[in-house]
Amino acid sequence: MLKKISLIAILFSIFNTSFAQKDSTGSKYSITTSGSVDAYFRNSFSAPSGVTNNLTSFTNSNKKLALGMATLKVDQSIGKFAATVDLGLGKRAEEFSYNDNGFLAYLKQAYVSYSLTEKLKISAGKWATHVGYELLDAPLNRNYSMSYGFSYGPFFHTGVKAEYALSGKSSVMIGIANPTDYVTTSSASKVIIAQFSTKLFEDKTTIYANYQGGNTGGNTSFSQFDVVINNTLSSQFALNYDGTIYSAKDGARSNWKSNALYMNYDPSSKIGFTLRSEIFDDKSALSAGAFGTSIFANTLSMNYKIKKLTIIPELRLDNANDHLFFNSDNIAIGSNTSFIIAAVYKF
Repeated sequence: MLKKISLIAILFSIFNTSFAQKDSTGSKYSITTSGSVDAYFRNSFSAPSGVTNNLTSFTNSNKKLALGMATLKVDQSIGKFAATVDLGLGKRAEEFSYNDNGFLAYLKQAYVSYSLTEKLKISAGKWATHVGYELLDAPLNRNYSMSYGFSYGPFFHTGVKAEYALSGKSSVMIGIANPTDYVTTSSASKVIIAQFSTKLFEDKTTIYANYQGGNTGGNTSFSQFDVVINNTLSSQFALNYDGTIYSAKDGARSNWKSNALYMNYDPSSKIGFTLRSEIFDDKSALSAGAFGTSIFANTLSMNYKIKKLTIIPELRLDNANDHLFFNSDNIAIGSNTSFIIAAVYKF
């Protein structure tokens, strides 16, 4: 792992300077690099030895200091062409690309795009999903732990998509991709992906309507509808919502759904608080967790910023209608309280 992290550091030192020039044909080109490193310590107060009491992504440890992910992203543009390569090392990246092995497990994103017009762009490759509010990279989320909706929704897509700007405030995307979370697959099935976004109320509210769906072989199919609403109430307050429902049909139809509310309060430029409240309903046992019940999870996080470093202390309480967790006596219980202290550095 140290060798892999050293490789990230070397690559960053090579590409650290962002610049814009012209090639021999006179086309403008630029290279921009960015990246991050995050680590955390998590304590589940009631969990017995060897049990994490964690049912969401990326924080599957207990009473241990762990590396989340080290990343390096390189964006290059040449005229109307653009390309992105986004690498990640660590458990976070491995869980994100859980169907892949070798180098592909560390390739978070890799895609190229071409702007046919000022309004229409075509992209092809692997990219993080458009579905949902939360994102893979720790610096892009205010809570360090992840929601159930993120954990059991799509992580990424591999295919081709077209994005069209309808106006200065609205845009639409449609594409076709491999089965969700697969870079390569022998399956002939494909997934349709789509998004509509628009800004309202003097651009203080942004709405995203997201979709993925398709046939999964024979008479089986699935669909997922997702709505994200971001509201900037003032310079200190923001209220965001993510609601999603995933349905599958295999004779009978079943579904799981998530409703998450994110309340942000920033008393200063250095300190911010976020309360995430989520109701996750999987009574059909359809999600990858196959819970067969519903869960109410509340997560309170503080973001303390020291230049490029953010310290995130976080308290989380998960309550399930059934006994999904374990106490110190290894007896199944319906709730779990955990604490995380995370450090996130972005460059």
